Amino acid sequence: MPHVITQSCCNDGSCVFACPVNCIHPTPDEPGFATSEMLYIDPVACVDCGACVSACPVGAIAPDSRLGAEQLPFVEVNSSFYPKRAAGVKLPPTSKLAPVIPAAEVHARRQPLTVAIVGSGPAAMYAADELLVQHGVQVNVFEKLPTPYGLVRAGVAPDHQNTKRVTQLFDRVTRHRRFRFYLNVEIGKHLSHAELLAHHHAVLYAVGAPDDRRLDIDGMGLRGTGTATELVAWINGHPDFSDLTVDLSHERVVIIGNGNVALDVARVLTADPNELAYTDIADHALRAFRNSAVREVVVAARRGPAHSAFTLPELIGLTARSDVVLDPSDHQRVLDDLPTAADPLTRNKLEILSALGVADARAPGARRPRIRLAYRLTPQRVLGQQRATGVEFSVTGTDAVRQLDAGLVLTSIGYRGKLIRDLPFDEEAAVVPNDGGRVIDPRTGEPVPGAYVAGWIKRGPTGFIGTNKSCSFQTVQALVADFNSGRLADPVAKPTALAELVHARQPEAVGSAGWRAIDAAEMARGSADGRPRNKFTDVAEMLAAAATAPQAPLRRRLVARLRDLAQPIVG
Repeated sequence: MPHVITQSCCNDGSCVFACPVNCIHPTPDEPGFATSEMLYIDPVACVDCGACVSACPVGAIAPDSRLGAEQLPFVEVNSSFYPKRAAGVKLPPTSKLAPVIPAAEVHARRQPLTVAIVGSGPAAMYAADELLVQHGVQVNVFEKLPTPYGLVRAGVAPDHQNTKRVTQLFDRVTRHRRFRFYLNVEIGKHLSHAELLAHHHAVLYAVGAPDDRRLDIDGMGLRGTGTATELVAWINGHPDFSDLTVDLSHERVVIIGNGNVALDVARVLTADPNELAYTDIADHALRAFRNSAVREVVVAARRGPAHSAFTLPELIGLTARSDVVLDPSDHQRVLDDLPTAADPLTRNKLEILSALGVADARAPGARRPRIRLAYRLTPQRVLGQQRATGVEFSVTGTDAVRQLDAGLVLTSIGYRGKLIRDLPFDEEAAVVPNDGGRVIDPRTGEPVPGAYVAGWIKRGPTGFIGTNKSCSFQTVQALVADFNSGRLADPVAKPTALAELVHARQPEAVGSAGWRAIDAAEMARGSADGRPRNKFTDVAEMLAAAATAPQAPLRRRLVARLRDLAQPIVG
């Protein structure tokens, strides 16, 4: 009864290090790890010990005998990663020993290492976790929202609750006695990079790639156009997008781009609202879905089926839960591509696509809402005057033109990093130039003292949640090595001065206790309806919940001092 890794695999590699027989690949030290769509268990080598189950932060591993019908394809997916061999013949072991970060040595007259991390998503939290295994290291995490965890909270589709379970690992990190949250604090607004360096040995930016890549065609910008990532943020209750206007009164939505985010949006838009009601979907989105007229979501790609951007696990999950069809011409393209598929992954995708239903001439509203995967469509313009009414495509490589009526047009063509004040920025790659996480000044080729990056702002928008674990590990290795070699200057400010500065600049800063109060309130709000949580979607509501947390003695003293300073001077 071998174990099987399923769709919610986050690629963080914890299972690799837990496995006593080295049956999970690719490992973080193997070339394919960074680009792998998921990890795979060797069914021949697996000894059914279950160590990987406990290690997995997202519940993606189960014995093959306990898989549901929709997960059974993952038995073959795992097995097909390994070469065919005689029964009992196992792969030779490869190195999977967890690399060791050099200890952050505290030399005579030196302060223990203190690091500011800007951002609180997966890359930030994995970096904090790695730093806190070091003796005496203090980690302060700064986040502009009152709530942490970035795209895990606001970018993972609400019906992927297993994926969101990684926050349980992050919650354990936040309870470490040498960890501090400074939430609702924006670096560049409330504090500068120089001020952070005055209070820390190093500043590690893990701010992701917050901007969407924009499609430059006529009509984008009309009412009824937007991006898939904005819609996901709206669905998840991100406060910056809670007032987004989402018109679901037309029977068709068109999504341009066919990566995983596009499939997530298509799946949620066509899902049964009664099932979504048991997730952490925002109330405003659930109300909109209950009144939705959408009967078809078209996911349009420029290239053919063999170049589909979505991953195999995401496709398996989509086809198991949704009504997915192809046009007859696209179904034929799949059949034409299948014999020449160069790699097993592409062949597996094409085999699943070949088994999909073929769209008929019926109106989209005749049955349950459906998803139509469309290929070789290059967008030319969005139709409409005051608002979007459809999209005009050219058939890629030809002069033929196709038009699709739609009331909502979304793009899903990737992300871009954003300039960080006081750091260099590569506009073309949309990342901070770096060498293994050390920020590099492109004018001199030398490291910028005390500045580091991890996650998408370091490597670009690639990989999955768990990919950030190895990415952050590399950066932390560089940071600790620089500290040990004396390349990081000691903070000039006293340790207690940071909290005073933060609360002077931003009196509504939220600490770890405040986040726990928000977290508890959201879960209490959701429990009455059988939901994991009911999120606050307004910053004022979040701050009101945070204020119910018991104030730490230092915070009480700071509040009293600030009140004293605010009193008029009587002479």
